[in-house]
Amino acid sequence: MREIELPGGMTRWWDYPAESAAAGTAAGHGTIIAVHGFRGDHHGLEPVVGNLPGQHVIMPDLPGFGASDAFRDRTHDIAGYARWLGEFARAVEPEGPITLLGHSFGSIVVAAALAEHGADEGLLDASAAILINPIGAPALSGPKAIGTAAAIFYYWLARELPPRPGNALLRNPGIVRAMSIAMATTREPELRRWIHGQHDAYFSSFADRGSLLESFRASVSHDVSEYAARVELPVLLVAAANDQITPLAAERRLVTLFSDAELEVIDGVGHLIHYEKPEEAATHISQFLARRFGIGA
Repeated sequence: MREIELPGGMTRWWDYPAESAAAGTAAGHGTIIAVHGFRGDHHGLEPVVGNLPGQHVIMPDLPGFGASDAFRDRTHDIAGYARWLGEFARAVEPEGPITLLGHSFGSIVVAAALAEHGADEGLLDASAAILINPIGAPALSGPKAIGTAAAIFYYWLARELPPRPGNALLRNPGIVRAMSIAMATTREPELRRWIHGQHDAYFSSFADRGSLLESFRASVSHDVSEYAARVELPVLLVAAANDQITPLAAERRLVTLFSDAELEVIDGVGHLIHYEKPEEAATHISQFLARRFGIGA
C-alpha cells in the first residue's frame, strides 16, 4: 500500500508488480490503473489482478471509499472523480503506456475521465481502456428503473434520518447481505459464501454518509454511453450475459457508440464478473492487449 497527497485529499493505492518470469504469461503493456465499483474498494478487483501476473497493475481506493480520504475540495460526482483519476495517473508516474480499467461505477469514472481529461486536455494520457460490467444505459429508465427507485429511496431515507440511525441503515448487515444475495448468480456454495464475506468485509468501508450519498447520486445519474463518442482510443467491454444492472442488449448498443471498441460477453454470470469469473475476464484482457499492442506476438 502506498499513499499520495492530491488536490482533493489523500489517496491510498496498491501496487501489483508484473511477474515477468511467470510461466505462460506475456510481457506487460505498460501499467494498468484499475478503478473499482461503488461502495467497494481495491479488494474487489484483486481476483482479476491475480490472474494477470504478467501485467503491472496499480489500484487506488476511490476517494471516500476504503482507505482513501473523501474529497475536501469538490463534490463526489462524476466530474470530481474524473478529474481525480487524471490527477492520480499523472502523480504516480506509471511506467510505460497506461491502460485504464474500470468496473461498474468505475467504468463511468474511466469513460468520463477519458472524455473530459484525455490527452488533448493534458491531464490524462492513456493508450487503451477496459470496462468490466460497464454501466451502459441510464439506471433511471428501462427494466431496472423499479430497483433503482428502491435504492434511491433507501439512500434518501439514510440521508433524512439523524446521523446515527442513518449510518446504521447504510451499514446494516442484513441489507448488505440481501444485496449480495441478489447480485450473486453462482450456485457454488463455497464461492457464494466467499462473495458474501467480501461484501460483509468491504461494502461498508466508506468515509462518511455525505460522500457516500453524493457518490450514489452520481452512480444513478450517469452512464458510460454519455461519454463513449468522445473516447478516442481502443476500448474493451467485458459484459455479463445476465447482468442485473445493464441488460446485454444495452451493452451491444454501447459498443457501437465508441469509435474503436470490442465486446466480449461472459455467460453464466451477472454483475459480479470480478468475483465469479475473474479468470475469464483476465483472459479477455490479456488477449485484447495482445491483439492491440502485439504483446506476446
